[in-house]
Amino acid sequence: MRTLIAMLAGLASATASPNVLFIAIDDLRPALGCYDDPVAITPHIDALAKRGTLFRRAYCQQAVCSPSRLSLLTGRRPDTIRVWDLGTHFRTALPDAITLPQHFKQNGYHVRSIGKILHGSGKPSRDTPSWSEPPIYDYVRDPAVRYATSKNLKGTGLKRNASESANVPDNTYIDGIVCDTAIQALDKIGNGKQPFFLAVGFRKPHLPFCAPEKYWKLYDRSSIPLPAPDKHPDDAPEFATRSWKELQGYRDIPSEGHISPAKVRELRHGYYACVSYIDALVGRLINHLSHLGIADNTVICLWGDHGFHLGEQGLWTKANNYELSTRVPLIIYQPGQPNNGIATDALVELVDIYPTLTDACSLSMPDGLEGISLIPLLSDPHRPWKAAAFSQYPRARKGHRHQTHGDIMGYTLRTDRFRYVEWVDWNSRNVLARELYDEQRDPQETQNLAMLSAYQHTVKELGNLLARGWQAARPKLQEAP
Repeated sequence: MRTLIAMLAGLASATASPNVLFIAIDDLRPALGCYDDPVAITPHIDALAKRGTLFRRAYCQQAVCSPSRLSLLTGRRPDTIRVWDLGTHFRTALPDAITLPQHFKQNGYHVRSIGKILHGSGKPSRDTPSWSEPPIYDYVRDPAVRYATSKNLKGTGLKRNASESANVPDNTYIDGIVCDTAIQALDKIGNGKQPFFLAVGFRKPHLPFCAPEKYWKLYDRSSIPLPAPDKHPDDAPEFATRSWKELQGYRDIPSEGHISPAKVRELRHGYYACVSYIDALVGRLINHLSHLGIADNTVICLWGDHGFHLGEQGLWTKANNYELSTRVPLIIYQPGQPNNGIATDALVELVDIYPTLTDACSLSMPDGLEGISLIPLLSDPHRPWKAAAFSQYPRARKGHRHQTHGDIMGYTLRTDRFRYVEWVDWNSRNVLARELYDEQRDPQETQNLAMLSAYQHTVKELGNLLARGWQAARPKLQEAP
């Protein structure tokens, strides 16, 4: 009898629905060792990449927080959910949409949110139907968990200094608190009685670049290179390179004009310190899965919501259509997957995460998703895949911030070799400007080639693909080996 019980228990364990650990990291470009960044010190995320699949060319759908996250969580692109700014909730346009966590909840999972998963403030930060219980630390505005030094705790508003190094424990700042809380949640929900979907959202390396001192000490500031190139691309239209002015407003940053080389080095140092801080917290989370004995039955998905400029191309933060702002880190680990540790150069998009996790956990696929499952790439990382990844960014005709869809929408696609952009008047649909960058010959996107006669065939070809849309870029899966 005991042998039979043991056999049945083993069978139940082997066939149990996998858990999901869903790790969101704010403003993280692929500044990670596993992405061959020569500066980054990120041993824990690097170790995850060796277990799973690293997507070298993953792209967000819009390089700013709320549209990117809501697109990912609904599995639909910004024009479909009609979210292009920080104040619009996706249920305004799609009241009956089923989000990724909501889909798992409807399929018997216990679904929790700890930290920043949707937008970090206002109406778009909340979506009650998505979760099994109320989110924790989804909306945090207290300066006492953003800053730690007495200098920065004095003052008003959220923006004090743009960076901070403090000799404090990890859980002095909000991300350390989020990590502690997520580990406590794993202790509660990781008992195997019900599969879980745990979404953990870290806010760093989002500004301000505040991290415990030990992470700053990992780096020699003088060895962190200055941004290159440090000027806008030649012949780019003005609205393509317009600053979102997120960095301005911190009291140690000039409101207009030049940022000194010393301050640039400090900011870049602070960004990497924050990346290493988050890497340590990610390591704690993943190690706790092993401590609980559930690592072999937990899918892990780690992603950044968009990229980030640190002075390159004369730009800071995000809110544009260039490679550094649209390219994101994405690592997926599926227990038992073949070819673990092999990276793929396939063009993929954050909108693909919803169908991928659904597929990984053998759930039914909802209708209306606008991405595709990446599970075939876990088995064959080098197989043919999408012809292009699609992103977009709106601009007001004047000013630094837009509302809703803005006056001008920049639509961009990234192919294996090129980045192509069309800036379209929202009302007339006339193309106001084009950009073309050769990512093989000019990976830093220094020269807009769209007006050169030698590239007109490429402009026409990519313009036709952009007009046909993301559907035309999908791989022919039935022809794959």
